[in-house]
Amino acid sequence: MALFGKKNYSTVKVRKRDIPDGLWLKCPGCQEIIFKQELEENASVCPKCGYHFQMSRADRIKLLIEEGTFEEWDADLYSVDTLGFTGTASYTSKLEENMRKTGYHDAISIGRGRMAHHDIGFGVMDFTFLGASMGSVVGEKVTRLIEKSTALRLPVILVCASGGARMYEGMFSLMQMAKTSGALARHAEAGLIYIPVLTHPTTAGVMASFATLGDLIIAEPAALIGFAGPRVIKETTQQDLPEGFQRSEFLLKKGLIDKVVNRKLLKPTLVTALDYLLGKPASEPAA
Repeated sequence: MALFGKKNYSTVKVRKRDIPDGLWLKCPGCQEIIFKQELEENASVCPKCGYHFQMSRADRIKLLIEEGTFEEWDADLYSVDTLGFTGTASYTSKLEENMRKTGYHDAISIGRGRMAHHDIGFGVMDFTFLGASMGSVVGEKVTRLIEKSTALRLPVILVCASGGARMYEGMFSLMQMAKTSGALARHAEAGLIYIPVLTHPTTAGVMASFATLGDLIIAEPAALIGFAGPRVIKETTQQDLPEGFQRSEFLLKKGLIDKVVNRKLLKPTLVTALDYLLGKPASEPAA
């Protein structure tokens, strides 16, 4: 019976390897484990399957704008709780929490910068700030970006991402759709270029206004783009939705967008588009 004696495990100590948190990520596309630094060096695109992770506004600026040329406009604008919204948490507390979390006053940064040899008006929306929802400040900053670029006769490139209108501001949020669209109409009347870049996700009021009013509409691969969400549409229509519904590639086939571009090719694609639309060859030296 000694062969089957019980071993005393109470004295066995299991040593856990001390690995710092945040070094590895699991890709939602291929389920592979990715070294975070490798992902960052690859423009936040999975090196195994090409899945596009969300990207911070600072990284977007670094990716698309020449180093040291971005001049931010209206960085000090911030939202206020005009309606006195109350719920499980107040709007004011949510704003304060997101300001601390992101280090920014609201969900968009705008300004002027250089992309290769082109001087442009540039904006980037940040989904980590209240889902990049469009409230009064987001709408105002988009409008100011467009109007100032019109005055300076600059083309505008705006990287879009949003979960929709900011419900905490009610009708004030919905009014931004008309305001931004009006500014773009005047920009177009002045003969100037506007190119929106749609990233995951771009939905609701943003998608139904300035995100889809471009001279050339570009989207990143597999980005969710639509007005209402797929679940709401399916429940409303009581129909099964087509495969890939509301994704970039599906909308490219249907003609809503003009080109789906891998993030790593985004800057050269935009530069080529500006060269063509502005009549300036890529070989032209920077001013």
